[in-house]
Amino acid sequence: MKQDYYEILGVSKSASAAEIKKAYRKKAIAYHPDKNPGDAKAEEMFKNAAEAYEVLSDPNKKAKYDQFGHAAFEGGGFGGGGMNMDDIFSQFGDIFGSAFGGGFSGFGGFGGQRRVKGSNLRIRVKLTLEEVANGVEKKVKVRRKVQADGVSYKTCPTCNGSGQVTKITNTILGRMQTATACTSCGGAGQTIDKRPSDADAQGLKVAEETVSIKIPAGVEEGMQLKVSGKGNAAPGDGISGDLIVAIETEEHDTLKREGDNLHYDLYISFSEAVLGVSKEIDAVVGKVRIKLEPGIQSGKILRLRGKGISSLNGYGSGDLLVHVNVWTPKELNKEQKEFFERMQADDNFVPKPEKSDKSFFEKVKDMFS
Repeated sequence: MKQDYYEILGVSKSASAAEIKKAYRKKAIAYHPDKNPGDAKAEEMFKNAAEAYEVLSDPNKKAKYDQFGHAAFEGGGFGGGGMNMDDIFSQFGDIFGSAFGGGFSGFGGFGGQRRVKGSNLRIRVKLTLEEVANGVEKKVKVRRKVQADGVSYKTCPTCNGSGQVTKITNTILGRMQTATACTSCGGAGQTIDKRPSDADAQGLKVAEETVSIKIPAGVEEGMQLKVSGKGNAAPGDGISGDLIVAIETEEHDTLKREGDNLHYDLYISFSEAVLGVSKEIDAVVGKVRIKLEPGIQSGKILRLRGKGISSLNGYGSGDLLVHVNVWTPKELNKEQKEFFERMQADDNFVPKPEKSDKSFFEKVKDMFS
């Protein structure tokens, strides 16, 4: 069972953003690979702290975690879990400040070069309601920068491959040493040696690639998934950026989504309401047949359990709520009109709501219960 993120950082649920950041910095420095070379346990704790900080430092992720715990991020792509060293150093390197000689070292030894990460790419993927309900694997074509064939690199002469340059400044407190990323190689520790004609100044070229994206059931409009390593490549032995996938959803003809629940407006005739009827209606699992009892009232809400959207958090599925609307005819012929005129005084046509018949506000309350 995964450890609680608040316990990992040693903070309470009411901790402020500044307190969370301070706690993570303390843990990250204590378990940094450069301070604990070859210590697998320290490396694991370093990763756990970064994973906890990734979630708790983001207000949206933190809110989901507070409500659902680790289950909020099951299915992948929504933050939390599976972080590697390159992810940590590229995302949270500024947290370490000057704790490691004016900059953070990156993974692989104190003072070593920082691996440069390529830029992220963003795309939008539009899903039908059926795809949202069931989950889907989409294949999309992406134009991304990759290393060109035949490109070669050499050690940067400015920083001698470290990716950093050191500057010593005399101050009233004495001599201070700071380290910054090398401007000649951008911190990569390498510069172009040879490159083919179709490559840019960094040895990269644009190529089209088909990327497979696994989208879990239950995603919502505006959510973003991350496909690691499918953004632009970085020069040298850097790591590729990520592909950020923004989710868009198409409007369904008859079904309306509200969280994990679906709503369907069913219109029936006055005769069908009086006599009862069997109706076939749309659902994301296909067609379903429902039976309406004689005398059903307009405004009645029928709940079909588990016929809604699968929960993104893995807690089952929502319901399909069928709203019954009795259609009143606007025009009548002479015979029909005479019939209803006779029925006006009939005892069966006089409204007699029972105590069990819920009001509109009670029905709305039930919808959200």
